[in-house]
Amino acid sequence: MKSRGLPLFAVLLLIGAIALACGSSTPRLAQSLTVTPATADASSYPNGQVPFTATAYYTTKPSPVSPVTATWGACLQSAATKDVTVSANGVAHCAAGAAGSYTVWAYVMSGAQVCPLYLTECGGGGCQVTGTAQITCP
Repeated sequence: MKSRGLPLFAVLLLIGAIALACGSSTPRLAQSLTVTPATADASSYPNGQVPFTATAYYTTKPSPVSPVTATWGACLQSAATKDVTVSANGVAHCAAGAAGSYTVWAYVMSGAQVCPLYLTECGGGGCQVTGTAQITCP
């Protein structure tokens, strides 16, 4: 008498492998990004270095993710600036002689398939989901 268990097991294993390989049909998209603290006075931080953190909110779990790896920068009135530098891990620092309020921005890619082509100096546009905060330089 032949055993029918092995061929049935092989068929079930193949079906399971195909199901796992297909994955989810719902793409994971970034919906929004927040930067904290929302406002900071550089003179209140050691060596004037302000650590900012980006938190991303996605369409699927896990969400939110904090801190999230983001691209960082700074601008003044929608134009790039050299008065504030932001490191790859979100630490902002005012250059010597910088004074006033600047925008610190962070962005992550949304994951969308179709995006507008424009980008702005303050990290917005295209497939980017951007969050901003303010830093005051003494």
